[in-house]
Amino acid sequence: MVGTKMNNINVHKFHIPVLGVGFSVDTPVKVARYGISSVISLGDDTLMEKLRKHYLTKLDKQYIPITDEENDSRAKRITAYLNMIHHIVKEQFETLKNSAFEIGSEINKYFEMLPDLSMLKSKYNEMIATKELSIKQQIQKWLRDNISHGSIDVNIMTKIDKTSYDSDNVVLPVEFNLAHAALRGFALSNLESSIIFSAGMNPRLFSYLETFRDFYPQSDGSFKKKLTIKVSDYRSADIQGRYLAKKGLWVSEYRIESGLNCGGHAFASDGHLLGTILEEFKLRNDELLSATKELCLKALEKKKINFDSSHLKFNITVQGGVGKSSEQEFLLRYYNVESVGWGSPFLLVPEVMNVDEKTLNKLSLAGEKDIYLSNVSPLGVPFYNLRLNEKDAEKTERVKLGKPGSLCSKKFLQSNKEYSEKPLCTASITFLNKKIKDLKEKYSETDEFQKEFNKAVDKVCLCEGLTSTALIVNEIDSQKLSKAVSVCPGPNLAYFSKITGLREMIDHIYGKINLISDSSRPNFFIKELSINIDYFINKFEESIKPFSANTESFLKTYSTNLFEGIRYYKKLIPDILEETDKIKQIMRDELEALEYKLLSYTYKFV
Repeated sequence: MVGTKMNNINVHKFHIPVLGVGFSVDTPVKVARYGISSVISLGDDTLMEKLRKHYLTKLDKQYIPITDEENDSRAKRITAYLNMIHHIVKEQFETLKNSAFEIGSEINKYFEMLPDLSMLKSKYNEMIATKELSIKQQIQKWLRDNISHGSIDVNIMTKIDKTSYDSDNVVLPVEFNLAHAALRGFALSNLESSIIFSAGMNPRLFSYLETFRDFYPQSDGSFKKKLTIKVSDYRSADIQGRYLAKKGLWVSEYRIESGLNCGGHAFASDGHLLGTILEEFKLRNDELLSATKELCLKALEKKKINFDSSHLKFNITVQGGVGKSSEQEFLLRYYNVESVGWGSPFLLVPEVMNVDEKTLNKLSLAGEKDIYLSNVSPLGVPFYNLRLNEKDAEKTERVKLGKPGSLCSKKFLQSNKEYSEKPLCTASITFLNKKIKDLKEKYSETDEFQKEFNKAVDKVCLCEGLTSTALIVNEIDSQKLSKAVSVCPGPNLAYFSKITGLREMIDHIYGKINLISDSSRPNFFIKELSINIDYFINKFEESIKPFSANTESFLKTYSTNLFEGIRYYKKLIPDILEETDKIKQIMRDELEALEYKLLSYTYKFV
């Protein structure tokens, strides 16, 4: 007896989150056939169009351009690109399924990269050990029938939903806003996967989901397209989950991300730490499921959508700073999460990410001080940055030449209305010219002017910076755009230095080898606490003394939550069975030192 057929299995314990805009824009083509799920940013449709042409030409297939002049071009480009990625992955996967079970074959690679304790890996090992040909062939057939490719998921930053205008500069209807059009592009694609909403709640965008049937359950309870909400805490999940459930829309996954121990834009969560957040989810999962399910069923009944409601369940996943197999195993066991995100370490895997050679070498050499929380993002949100990256060098050179700012050719991050009703990007030449003129009129003192001037010209064009590496790697010529690269690794990357391959990184994730180059790397919980304490201290020192009531309230809340997290971790350490006694003692010592550091700033609040 070979065994029962498996359905909807999650073959890996990890996923690859979205990285920047261009770094992971075609990652599914590189990893999905091996059962690995990854996320594409839907931020830049112009980049997707260039890559669509690149891939179709490479595959000797017809490419029909979707120009700016075409109606609804952004959504159409996204749909066309996602359909192409889906088609390529399906073809790759069928080729893999039909390859022979032999050394070096695609199907052997698939199984060899699986975690050792998975049912599929066990069955594969059984097949390898079986001598009788007929039984071996039966097992091989079962294995082929029970594998699946990784999910081709997509990401939308909900706040990047700029109003669009027609050729006559007339405001277009809300469904043509940036995020709305991106959502439509995914909704009309052939993908059967998840859309991940990050950066908070956008009620208009969430309401727009109701217009697409694929986001509702089918009769058997399954979904063609699933909703994933990236959240910073339980409260956020509860609010957004209930809001969507009232519309008959089901959240299939809550993806918890560390507020500050992550790459890209960072969202501090008032001192709430990942461990305490996960603990609340662990304790209140049933409560969240019951509340949202009741609301969703009522809404679907009103919409007259009949389905098998037993399938209304959700997964909890987590990401942010995880760098060791023992950390992943602890999260899976203790908090019952479904999957763990590994992002920044994959920036050192050119087989998976679009990282040009110059940036790759800089990333491999980066230490703790080289990755910092910056103010370079035009969105005004703290943004992890790599020191001495090419985009910053280009920015600095333009300032020296008296020509600060970028041309703003893509206009995706235009959000500031300080000088006009139509928003401008704070990294653009137009905005900075106005800002600098304003500063000269406002400040007579040179020192004050220079301080504000430096703050203004610190912004960089991320629209180009985060996409140029994909053009360089794929040798796509784009003469009008800057080729200077921005890169946004999380702090965790500082402890990795080896440029490596996919198989090696997966072996590291599952604890077969060790790719961490810095043995002083702290546990990811401790690292996140340390980053939060530094963030708190910076806010403390930047604040005007004596503190205003609002500032004191903020600092008190932040420090109270940090102390609560420290107490929680002290109690948690004995339950971290995946770590040695030596590492546990190091964690205790580090907690004591960090608590003392925090106390030295918060004695007046304690």
